[in-house]
Amino acid sequence: MKALVVGGTGGMGQGVARDLIKQERIEKVVLGDINIDPNRVQEKLRASNKVSLIKIDVNDHAGMVKAIRDVDVVINCAGPFYKTAVAVAKAAVEAKVNYIDICDDYEAVPILFASEDIDKAAKEAGITVLTGMGSDPGTNNVLVKWYADRLDRVDEIYLYWVVSIAELAGAAWDHSLHMVLGKIPQYIDGKLVQVDGGGGEETEHFLEPLGECLISYVGHPQPITIPRYIKGVKTVVIKGALIPRWVDTLIKEQRDTGLLSSEPIDVKGTKVVPYDLTLKLWDTIPKDRDNGPQASGLKVIVKGERQGKQVTYTADIVGRMAPGTGLPASIAALMMEAGEVKVKGVVAPEGCIDPDKFLAELLKRGAKIHQTETIKSMFEL
Repeated sequence: MKALVVGGTGGMGQGVARDLIKQERIEKVVLGDINIDPNRVQEKLRASNKVSLIKIDVNDHAGMVKAIRDVDVVINCAGPFYKTAVAVAKAAVEAKVNYIDICDDYEAVPILFASEDIDKAAKEAGITVLTGMGSDPGTNNVLVKWYADRLDRVDEIYLYWVVSIAELAGAAWDHSLHMVLGKIPQYIDGKLVQVDGGGGEETEHFLEPLGECLISYVGHPQPITIPRYIKGVKTVVIKGALIPRWVDTLIKEQRDTGLLSSEPIDVKGTKVVPYDLTLKLWDTIPKDRDNGPQASGLKVIVKGERQGKQVTYTADIVGRMAPGTGLPASIAALMMEAGEVKVKGVVAPEGCIDPDKFLAELLKRGAKIHQTETIKSMFEL
């Protein structure tokens, strides 16, 4: 199999590539990026005869189609995805090549599902457009499906995450600022509603070394996708945080004081977009700015009913963001190549990925998932 990783010289793209080159059935991994400086690429990838670099611009539709036609699957890791997911997916569909992304921006998802140029055309071409196959969304969506399959009814789903700023660079900062702006979707009481980004603060416990973290509403796709596949669910809520805590506090202050505005302002005769300037400054924070945990965490809570009893499943994962995001996309690509992803057209992980097979592969690669099952019922003899 030949794979093209768009955004391939970035942290997430290299996370995908590192796993792919270990697989015998992978013949070639092309790292496509606007920046093809070899010094950006980790030594393990530079040393592999499976890896090559090509310059690719997500805004060059014809160039993307040409590059994608040379491979069997394209994996889009070029964020922020509210700017790139639709463009790369359209190119993949035109090239008639299976597509996977790690899209964590909610805006792209309704467009992917509704677009005749993408969903309808992909079905006609017999290809899959799998969106949100990273960590969050991605692994937690599959965990939701795994638990849902063990319940007679699913009522509530809560997805929580935290990420250390030590793991953020480039497009990840863009997403981190963007996801708390304006109104964002959450699925509450059986309806998709709009809430204030960054609202709904609560404290949640994550695995060590993360501990207690203050989380709030963030703009991710799961409230849109999960109710499509987990029928009858009444609540799908996603909250997250950047740590240390001062980071989220400062971002919200910047939002409230206009420093995240996209409206240009005049600064000594030069038009400046406050958002662009703020984003640039965040991406220049010294990596040793804090000595807090350099790790990310996920928590999945699924509540429902089985045989008349109330059941709550909880899963916790802690680790580094790049492998945590890259491994799921790599596993999905290998499952696709093996014919284990049957759905054609646009689909989310919970709609097409076999949870047992996926989780087995994830555990084989060293992931550790801590889970609990709590059952409540009336006293029985």
